[in-house]
Amino acid sequence: MVVVVFDSESKAYEGLRALNQLDSEESVAIYAEAVIRKNPDGTVTAKQVEEDFPVRTVGGTAIGSLIGLLGGPVGFGVGAVVGMYAGGLSDIYAAGVDEDFLWEVSDRLTPGKYAVVADLSEEWVTPVDVTMEGLGGFVFRTAKTDFEADQRAKDIGALKAEIAELKAEHTKAKADRKAKLQAKIDGFNAKLRNKQEKARQRLDQKMSEADAKIKALEKRAAKARGDAKAASEARKTEIRKQAKDLETKAAKLKAD
Repeated sequence: MVVVVFDSESKAYEGLRALNQLDSEESVAIYAEAVIRKNPDGTVTAKQVEEDFPVRTVGGTAIGSLIGLLGGPVGFGVGAVVGMYAGGLSDIYAAGVDEDFLWEVSDRLTPGKYAVVADLSEEWVTPVDVTMEGLGGFVFRTAKTDFEADQRAKDIGALKAEIAELKAEHTKAKADRKAKLQAKIDGFNAKLRNKQEKARQRLDQKMSEADAKIKALEKRAAKARGDAKAASEARKTEIRKQAKDLETKAAKLKAD
């Protein structure tokens, strides 16, 4: 995940064009991108999200969640805004970034400034850094981590443990307590089903994103030659590995 902060809108779009040029040269592979503006009230407005990349909409995705977090607790302003769910910890998990990265970007992305936000693959940092810094941009990057799936798994595990304890207590309880305990068990089971369904939906969405990225890389690899082809193949292998991990997690949820 890369964020490049600029002092003006014109420079941000110049940075966007330069980043797209690096994509066409196979120096990077862009999956989704947007130009954003930090408004005076601290909200963030998405200025451009319509480019023809594999992840066609950013709402609810890692990049969409990151844009929402950069808008702070107030949320989005009016205008061309990215649709996504409410902020908070769930957005941090979905974005796959840590707090240090968010603080660093937010310190630079002050009201009135613009940024190019991109979900991309790169073999080395030099092409993006040299190009963006040459345009006056400040580059921030972090590797995405699947905090979201890990946290959902912990939440589901905690609920299952609570249900198991209540069931054990239920078997030993006297008749006048059994009904109350059963009501608690039923309530926790409902929460568990809800969390499992949300986790399945998010995994399905992420698997769909991974599939779109793989298909885009396959098209690139078919046209590329030499090092560029090797780079596309390496990126495709990595995303397939990630997709396989998502499939394993989805199968576990279905089994549960």
